[in-house]
Amino acid sequence: MPIDIKFTLSDADIRQFQDIVDKSRNASGKQQTPQQIEDAARELIREARDGHLPAFIAERMQKLDVVITMINDEEWQLSEEERHQVMSALAYLCEPEDLIPDHIPVLGFLDDAIYVEIVLSELHNEISLYQEFCGFRKTEEARRRALGEDTRIGREEWLADKRSILHAKMRKRRMSTGMTGTWRMRLWK
Repeated sequence: MPIDIKFTLSDADIRQFQDIVDKSRNASGKQQTPQQIEDAARELIREARDGHLPAFIAERMQKLDVVITMINDEEWQLSEEERHQVMSALAYLCEPEDLIPDHIPVLGFLDDAIYVEIVLSELHNEISLYQEFCGFRKTEEARRRALGEDTRIGREEWLADKRSILHAKMRKRRMSTGMTGTWRMRLWK
């Protein structure tokens, strides 16, 4: 019989977790490349899909897939700064000796799952607008195909209009969610 466990992180809890993340980043003494960070995130996603992680952790790790897809989607065109920020946020996942070392059975990835929830919460705006962009792209491709049009012709123009609107919303929402556009947690260096 499954058990549903829910907990809420207070602002004090988030600050404490922030301190742990910062210490972990500083203790590693090494700067991860974007590719190393992406590879580590993809490995967590793979482990989650292959059933090597407990289900409650695997569910969270699989949610990273949309983040990795978003930063690599050339048609979405995140700025280099935005890509860097997201990659920096994911860097904690590269540390096998983080708050709960990853080699500890069952619990080793619990802190990673909590961190993924925080990252997804903080990037909710970006993710939801990206998903809106993907839905628009898919619908518009289908509409154009139904009309017998080549979806590659004029593609950048019809994508650029929607992308411009969504990027403006994304940046406006980011600025309105906190002082100078920061998130509740410092996800990046």
